[in-house]
Formats: sequence, C-alpha cells, structure tokens
Amino acid sequence: LIATLGQGSDGLILSGHTDTVPCDDKLWKSDPFKLTRRDNRLYGLGSCDMKSFIAMAIMASQSFKPDQYRHPLTIIATADEETTMSGARLISEEGRQLGRYCVIGEPTSLTPVREHKGIIMESVKFTGSSGHSSDPALGNSALEAMHEFIQLLLNYRQQLQQQFKNPAFKVSVPTLNLGHIHGGDNPNRICGECELHIDLRFLPGMSIDELRFQIQALADKVAKSRNQQVEFMPLVLGIPAMHTDIDSELNEYLQEVTQKKSQSVAFGTEAPFYNAMGCETIVMGPGSINQAHQPDEFLPIDQIQPAIKILENLIQRFCCT
Repeated sequence: LIATLGQGSDGLILSGHTDTVPCDDKLWKSDPFKLTRRDNRLYGLGSCDMKSFIAMAIMASQSFKPDQYRHPLTIIATADEETTMSGARLISEEGRQLGRYCVIGEPTSLTPVREHKGIIMESVKFTGSSGHSSDPALGNSALEAMHEFIQLLLNYRQQLQQQFKNPAFKVSVPTLNLGHIHGGDNPNRICGECELHIDLRFLPGMSIDELRFQIQALADKVAKSRNQQVEFMPLVLGIPAMHTDIDSELNEYLQEVTQKKSQSVAFGTEAPFYNAMGCETIVMGPGSINQAHQPDEFLPIDQIQPAIKILENLIQRFCCT
C-alpha cells in the first residue's frame, strides 16, 4: 500500500511491513491478537515489529496541513517482509521513484541504523550411487564427497574472514554456518545422496551473485573429481547487505535529532531495496529487536511520543522546508 500526500518524487518515505511471524498463543500471557496494556507496555503480535511505526507515521503526518507540504510524504506498508520481502522487491523492480529519503521503522530503540549484513541460505546436494558397504567399488559415496566439500567450505570461510572486515559490526567478519546435513540411511549401505544447508551473513560491499558463484565452484570441483552430480537450491531469495553513507544528509540529521550515533546491525531489512531505488535510507523505529519474534512481544509506551516527535521533525525537515 502506497499512500502519498503531495506531488513529486523528492520527498520522504516512511515505510513499515504489515506481516508478522507466526505465533503460538499458548506461550503468551495475553491474547497476541488483541492489544493489551500492562507494566507501561503495549503487548501484542507485531506491536514492536513493526505495526506501531505505521500508526505513528500516520499520527505524525496529521500534525501538518496539506498545503504545508513542499515535497511529498509517502507512507508505504509492504507485504511479506518476514519471508521473501516480495513487497519491497516489487517496488524496487518496478523502478518507481517514490522519494529521496526513506526511514524504515524496524525496532532499533530509536537509534539510527545505516548498515546491516546481507543473508543467503543455500542447499547443496551431492548425488553419487548407493551400494553394499562390503565393497566400496559397488557405489560412490555422496557423504565422502560432502566431507571433502565441507573442508573446502571451511577454508573458504577463513579466506572470506581474512579478506573482509568491518569494525562497525559487533561480529566484524562474514559468518558461514553449516546448519543442517542429511545423508544416507543405513550404516551398511554406501551413501547415495547427501545434502547440506548453509547460512552466510556477509558485509556491505559483497555480492550475492559472486558469493553463490564461488560456493558453487567449490562444489563443482568436488563433484567433477568424484564423478558425481551436485545440485544447488537457494533456501531464501537472498537479502543484500545495506549501506548508507555516514555523511548522508538523512543520517546526519537523525544523529542530531536523536543525539545517538548511527549503528550497524546483524538482522536484515528492506533497506537495500530502497537504496537500490536511489533513496538515502536509514532504519530506525521504536521498540527493541530483542522483543521481535518473541512471545509477549511489546512496545514500551514511553517510546511512543518521542518516536512521533522524531517523525514530525523528519516531515518538517524533508517535506515542509
């Protein structure tokens, strides 16, 4: 949903996603689908991640009369951020010019965020041939091929971490996790198929396509030497890393307004898709990422008015001045 007040493509975007992760209401102390107030908090599914930001953006926009807008204000509510990010991808792929500046209201405790890592999750499956374990010549072990590939992968991880570092991140290097493996079905049968799932979190400046190409090249090398087949399948579409310059106008303004230095975070957002459209993009919103995707998710009430005030300042600066 794209709602615009004013004309042109040089204004401010306030963006939030409308979907949530699934929840088990048995783990909640209150109904996750009803807003519950207690302990100076608002409890409910999506309360901090990140439906409240959309409401606050609407509230902030109502502080101005339509004829005050010299540059447009656009509020965007996207779909499917938690899985494929298809809403933001579609807007980016269409090449629409919706604004010059963008704030995405993910929960950051009202701290500006200008960088985050990218994510790819891949499946790699080797296929050899099964046979009786009493004679290795009767088969071609996919598990042994996977063992060789994993060793190459661990060496590759070490090379990446030596080559790429960014001290702005708590974990300053790319990470590569071997998260799931399955192969074979019996100790007396040569393993015919073996599949590995990996998670790679990479730094700004690194390319999804290049990383996938390099990993596939390692697997192809093993498959060719062992006369096996290898298949690749992305488990997610992949989220690019996000980077907005520290001296960008939006970042400098938000650092001044919040009196907080902009940060780098590990979780992914829709920000790189807005940056790809030529927007200066910062991630900043009320609530903490520590409460997102958790039972009893909540928004601190004392962050509501400060958040609305910051959004009013943004609208005044980038739409009305």
